Amino acid sequence: MRKRYSFGWLLCLTWLFLVAPASLAHVQAGVTHGFWHGLEHPLGGLDHLLAMLAVGLWATELGGMALWVVPLAFVGVMTLGAVGGMVGVPLPGVEPAIIASDVIFGVLVLLGTRLPLAASAPLVGFLALFHGYAHGTEMPGDVSGWSYGLGFALATLGLNGLGLLAGQLIRRYCPPATMRWAGGAILVGALYVLTQALGGG
Repeated sequence: MRKRYSFGWLLCLTWLFLVAPASLAHVQAGVTHGFWHGLEHPLGGLDHLLAMLAVGLWATELGGMALWVVPLAFVGVMTLGAVGGMVGVPLPGVEPAIIASDVIFGVLVLLGTRLPLAASAPLVGFLALFHGYAHGTEMPGDVSGWSYGLGFALATLGLNGLGLLAGQLIRRYCPPATMRWAGGAILVGALYVLTQALGGG
């Protein structure tokens, strides 16, 4: 048992060193079009990265059908929000809601909150609406909406999947408190995003 936990701590520390720099980096989107622009857009801000990774982590905590229903709820409603943003449907409070989603997801993972699927999927979908709307309003005017949407949907699924994978590895190889630390890291990142927004950064 002791050897297993030693290996678990080593694996967790390695994972943190590999993932943390990528998560904290703000990838500047280049002048690309369509699919590739959409693919890189969710990677272009810490606010989006935190939420999408946290959705996968929380789905792991919930288990069962939530492993696929919760991420699909996020991607599905996010896509609807993007369509609304593309066509100019008004939606107030987008940026505060995105930051709030990071805080909420961080707290849910930190506390190990287990909601029924009938509550967790709508909650995730509601918060995803604002992320999608931001993607839609920031779409360049000279690209195909379909290819752009496909790009950011696939990127989102990939990030949700990375969160699921991380959650599975944590549950299998790491001490129980590791998931709480992961939630705390999401929450710290959310507070950093909040300070940057308040400071105009």
